[in-house]
Amino acid sequence: MRQDTYSLGIDIGGTFTDIVLYSHGDARVSSHKELTTPDQPTAGAIRGIATLLAREQVEGAQVSRVVHATTLFTNALIERRGVKTGLITTEGFRDTLEMRREFKYDLYDLFVELPAPLVPREARLEATERLRADGSVDTPLDEASVLRAGQALADQGIESIAVVFLHAHANPVHERRARDLLEASFPELYVSISSEVSPQIREYERTSTTAANAYVRPIADRYLQSLEAQLKELGIACPLLMMLSNGGLAHAGEARRLPVQLLESGPAAGAIAAAYFSKRSGIADVLAFDMGGTTAKLAIVEDNQPVLAHSFEAGREKRFAAGSGLPINISTVELIEIGAGGGSIAHLDNMGLLKAGPQSASSKPGPACYQRGGTRPTVTDANLLQGHLDPETFAGGTMKLSREAARDALQPIGRELSLGLEQTAHGVVAIVNENMSAAARVHVAERGFDAHHFALLVTGGGGPLHGCDVARRLGIRRVICPPGAGVASALGLLIAPARVDRSITLARQLDAVTPEALEQLFRQLEENAAAVMQDTLVEGAAFAYERSADIRFVGQGFELVTRLPDGPFDGQTADHIRAAFAAAYGRIFGQVPPVQNIELMNLRVAAVEQNVERPLNLSGGKRDWTPSTASRQAWQPGRDAWADAPVRARETLRAGETLHGPAIVEDASSTLIIPAGATAAIDTAGNLIVDLQPTPSAPA
Repeated sequence: MRQDTYSLGIDIGGTFTDIVLYSHGDARVSSHKELTTPDQPTAGAIRGIATLLAREQVEGAQVSRVVHATTLFTNALIERRGVKTGLITTEGFRDTLEMRREFKYDLYDLFVELPAPLVPREARLEATERLRADGSVDTPLDEASVLRAGQALADQGIESIAVVFLHAHANPVHERRARDLLEASFPELYVSISSEVSPQIREYERTSTTAANAYVRPIADRYLQSLEAQLKELGIACPLLMMLSNGGLAHAGEARRLPVQLLESGPAAGAIAAAYFSKRSGIADVLAFDMGGTTAKLAIVEDNQPVLAHSFEAGREKRFAAGSGLPINISTVELIEIGAGGGSIAHLDNMGLLKAGPQSASSKPGPACYQRGGTRPTVTDANLLQGHLDPETFAGGTMKLSREAARDALQPIGRELSLGLEQTAHGVVAIVNENMSAAARVHVAERGFDAHHFALLVTGGGGPLHGCDVARRLGIRRVICPPGAGVASALGLLIAPARVDRSITLARQLDAVTPEALEQLFRQLEENAAAVMQDTLVEGAAFAYERSADIRFVGQGFELVTRLPDGPFDGQTADHIRAAFAAAYGRIFGQVPPVQNIELMNLRVAAVEQNVERPLNLSGGKRDWTPSTASRQAWQPGRDAWADAPVRARETLRAGETLHGPAIVEDASSTLIIPAGATAAIDTAGNLIVDLQPTPSAPA
């Protein structure tokens, strides 16, 4: 008798680790939430996997595909918990990381703080070599100087080295030779070279990205080796795939070599899930709002595709100030992260004003109501005290919440503000909602969109709790809550296509390069991407290429990423490229200047898996979900009173049935709050659509 095979998705967040199991036979999905173990991230994940497999009566050998996303590496970068890292660079460029761009993100702050380099000055050494901007050799590589620098760094206890030579994006020959020398002489060291990590123009950004890769590479290598070994102990011997920041998948070997590509892997999975669920309901444009226990994320999904960027900043000194972080040149889902989650700590600032976050109780010790050692009030405590959460069935019944502990944590703030407990709890939730909506409003506007033209798709454990109020503050009239919303990022792992991005710097005017030369460069990038895709995909899987370029008008300082026509290129290609750039420029800036000459700075290729149609049967696995009560008292801030709200299990709702707020809809991983005056109904795709009444402050 043939056994069914399964895929496993593992998403490790700051508070919870989400595990989902997908049956290839009947498309059934089951899930489990486990508290994250920050000291040993694999411990909670393996425990959660074992629990889910046992509950669903699945053997480890039946799992044929494992996909994983984690915030471990970005947290190590932000919290400066990476390894001791060194840098070997061209003579005279030792201080590139310190000099940056000589740009002040806050022009009027005389004491502006910039992020400290990942590599201290004593660990930044020089080698004798020099390449010209066109890649030709000015000064040959002095191999002895490379080995002297390597020995000096090894003597400092350095574990990982970044090699970044001037103009190596144009010719990698010196970097590759330096890597070979270092790996042969110091086999215990990890070596990252910029011509592989970030083969693009601009020395500071390339150096910053390569240093970040070196900073987390040993952590990624050891972590992934440990995870693979522990999976094998459960009988799971299939290859491990990793979610990349661009929303695609790559095999673990590629992730070990270039872990910088994983920095935004968790949020990317959530955006992929949002695109999938919105397409099922025929809604093309949504804002994907994912709120977990530690952070909230918002991504723009246009025409059922997440909007991508090809750089971002990590570890900003000021969360919303561009230029205040470390630039990282990778392809990533365009999103904003907000220090707001269920674990965000409520407090009074120096002026006595109520604040929520960005500090978080995370999973250790967690919110006060978890009764795991936390005593400070959090957003989760406030939601519990408003009747939004069921203390008996929270997180799928894996833990019980304490109203008394939440009350004890929040009461001191209420006394300071001379407010009752309910008003204080509502104030905490309202403030965190306003913080999230304000950040989302700016993020969407900066990218040339109007928020109220979108629907809001809510995921994560906190997204459905807060989504309707956030939508109203943004002027959005429709909220989409997909099935399995609380584990949507893990679901995104199962439906994401494999994807590999490659780039190269050209830096030439369009009129100065022939279509044949452009075609040859793109073919080289495609061959490089294809080699990784063939190691990632199962035999017979198809993939296609998408071409784009960073383009600017001649004389401009920055570029706009523009999708290009598919090859092969011919005599009409230049006109097509100009038209595509003009259309993209006009959408962002509103008008196109009468300039004809444009430059192609970086060429980009994405190899994307095709025909990825994985139907999902989100019936809840072998365990039906049942709320502990048919209704409960929920606080109504508009009336400043308690009201009885019916509680429905998500699985009991039928297509066409309409709910009128106030009402609460629960499943094993999340709780949706339908406010008074709103209506909600399940559509034919299984999404719960909430229609909100317009408010005086919201656009019609």
